Amino acid sequence: MAITTSSFAKLLWPGLNATYGRSYDEYPVEHTKLFETSPSSRNFEEDLGLSGLGLARVKSEGAAIQYDTEKQGFTTRYTHTVYALGFIITREIYEDDLYDVVGQRKAQALAFSMRQTKETVAANVYNRAWTSGYTGGDGVILASASHLNISGGTFSNVPTNSVDLSEAALEQAMIDIANFTNDRGLKIAVRAKNLIIPVNLEFEAYRILNAKLRTGTFDNDPNALKDMGFLPGGVVVNHYLTDTDAWFLRTNVPHGMKHFERRADQFDMDNDFDTENAKFKATGRYSFGWSDPRALYASQGA
Repeated sequence: MAITTSSFAKLLWPGLNATYGRSYDEYPVEHTKLFETSPSSRNFEEDLGLSGLGLARVKSEGAAIQYDTEKQGFTTRYTHTVYALGFIITREIYEDDLYDVVGQRKAQALAFSMRQTKETVAANVYNRAWTSGYTGGDGVILASASHLNISGGTFSNVPTNSVDLSEAALEQAMIDIANFTNDRGLKIAVRAKNLIIPVNLEFEAYRILNAKLRTGTFDNDPNALKDMGFLPGGVVVNHYLTDTDAWFLRTNVPHGMKHFERRADQFDMDNDFDTENAKFKATGRYSFGWSDPRALYASQGA
């Protein structure tokens, strides 16, 4: 519905001291710490997994070389979605607004809504990591002990049992990540880049990673996580994560957590000839998802 003079009657009278509820400070852009961002010029983008080759075999003298083959794997498709929002104001409220709230400030509110939408869409990939139905190219949810290898078998990117964030849990996670293998079971050099947490775990993460000595003990042991240089990207606090005790480690595996920007947010306005109403709109087109689940290690908390 159009915003009319009756919608904001107080804005037409002198003596109003201030308006509130719209001009809040914003957090900096956060989704860039959760995903690799790439431009796109297509309706969708696809990533294709490959199995790689296995270990070399012993060749006996005079015997023929044994040949291996590489298989085509799972396809992950990123279909870009359009997100849009707008508002309509009458010419009368635009002319009579003494405080420039309806025009300029509602445009600011529209931009705020678009930014919040993108952050929410991005974080929902993590929020739904354990939710049935939100699957990747291998047909499995993001956080799973049963991810499929192209050549057969499975692998895990979660702890054996979901655990709360702690020094011991992080150390075991580093061990699990270091033991990641490729599709053919060959060792790959994977390390965690950063720890991604909701605001509820910010203080706990600080104590674990910044203490000079181990936390929660009377031992005079060094803080191995800190001294050995784990998590070079540090801690990423995301304000759009909804599970208060879930935590994530983003690894250095390429082509993992991905964001495609098909069209950046665009803002337009136009006037209706008959009604003289002004229309303001914003649209953006993008997609978020993952290709290689080894790019993330996740625990839902105890």
